[in-house]
Amino acid sequence: MRNVQLDDVDRVARAVLPIGTDYASGQVLDWHRHRRAQFLYGATGVMIVETDDETWMVPTDRAVLIPAGTRHRVTMLDVSTRSLYIEPDAVPWWPRRCAVVDVTPLLRELLLVAVDFAAEYDLAGREGAVAALLLHEITRLSPVPLHVGLPSSPDLAGLCRAYLADPDVQVTNETWARRLAMSERAFTRRFRREAGISPAAWRTRARLVASVPLLRTSTVTQVASRLGYSSPASFTAAFSRAFGFAPSTLPRS
Repeated sequence: MRNVQLDDVDRVARAVLPIGTDYASGQVLDWHRHRRAQFLYGATGVMIVETDDETWMVPTDRAVLIPAGTRHRVTMLDVSTRSLYIEPDAVPWWPRRCAVVDVTPLLRELLLVAVDFAAEYDLAGREGAVAALLLHEITRLSPVPLHVGLPSSPDLAGLCRAYLADPDVQVTNETWARRLAMSERAFTRRFRREAGISPAAWRTRARLVASVPLLRTSTVTQVASRLGYSSPASFTAAFSRAFGFAPSTLPRS
């Protein structure tokens, strides 16, 4: 199925519903939930997936596993998706929190095939076998830590979301404290209590996470300079330590 609404087929008696959707660049799917678990794969572009307490960056050829009932928002940057909407009782092993995963070549090909299935595809034939194999392949995927946590209170989370959208190396603890009319010491203590790390450490992590969509249209050198790194090499080293792969491996549009 391509470019159909989940609500139109959600009650079809199939444990796995594959849907492919093409999105306008910059299109935002505002806060919503799905009754089913979702395997959201981006065949192109970058997706920014937000939940109440975390933000995930999903580059081309990665996917995010979204638990059933999870409130989330997705920003699509030149994205064509291949999604699987899955009955929760078919995947009792599904993670309780979102997780970004690498996608194997086999799984990628299965997804490309599956999105051409009709809603009521034949469970006893080839299509049913592909759907079953998709679930087997997902269980083998490796998570990639392309996310950053958010503080629990709306005002601190708002500061963090704004920073992820426009990371500014000049921002300091004093800058943020002033915006909330707090002393720097009180602000830092409160932030650490809610986020589990200091504001400065959070911003360092957030700049690396926020670099993923930037790398879609800019070179490693340009992104390193924008984010305040002394050289492309130092940015590459920090990025690779955090995520397990080099920024130069991400596709550019």
